[in-house]
Amino acid sequence: MILCGGLGTRFREETDTRPKPMVAVGGKPILWHIMKSYAAYGYRDFILCLGYKGHMIKDYFLNYQAYQRDFTLRLDHSPRITYHSKAEEDDWRVTFVETGEHAQTGARVARASRYVVGETFCLTYGDGVGNVDLGALLAFHRAHGKLATVTGVRPPGRFGELEVDGSGRATQFNEKPQVQAGLINGGFFVFQRAFLDRFLDDGTGGADMVLEQEPLQRLARSGELMVYVHEGFWQPMDTSREHTRLNELWNTGRAPWKVW
Repeated sequence: MILCGGLGTRFREETDTRPKPMVAVGGKPILWHIMKSYAAYGYRDFILCLGYKGHMIKDYFLNYQAYQRDFTLRLDHSPRITYHSKAEEDDWRVTFVETGEHAQTGARVARASRYVVGETFCLTYGDGVGNVDLGALLAFHRAHGKLATVTGVRPPGRFGELEVDGSGRATQFNEKPQVQAGLINGGFFVFQRAFLDRFLDDGTGGADMVLEQEPLQRLARSGELMVYVHEGFWQPMDTSREHTRLNELWNTGRAPWKVW
């Protein structure tokens, strides 16, 4: 399940015209990068929680084959398309759920929960990438036996980090260091279905329910929330600066999240 419905108010230069998951990194929506990362670990059944400008996400996938493959179109009275190549994503199954333009994250999960199949499901945000080992994350979740796992990450530093010797000479410069003090929520959750029944409502209301507030706070107080610590690359895309950074990494062949 991927949360794709937010307004993206901190990134208005891009999100005035499109939902943030459709903002391109390396010519492809960041949502595509997230889905490719999951698919690389065998997760190919997706639920997209839509909201703000969700029709653009639907349009992208409804026309996905034409965007990705060579084809011949016969322009006669009954147009026909013949595709000449195979898309790597042909085995993806994508469910599109309208969860409300102004709904909060908890409400979106609750409203899309009827499409969850099985007892365990993953959840993440549609605007950030990382080289999280999703196989190890799932194994960690299954081993501890609790209802939920959240991936804890070190936030990337906003400024370059300098190391200086006693004479004032710079000995090291790190452009985007990972902050070492404290962990934050990096998304990449794993939940048991029981979480939906015990900590979220049935999706008929509660548009103001924020997943990261009461539901996860109650989960933590009950001892049912575990943390999988990820020390590698992680980067949200909340600002133009972060968008530029992700494109630079992709375009120079240094994108750590590209695991496919």
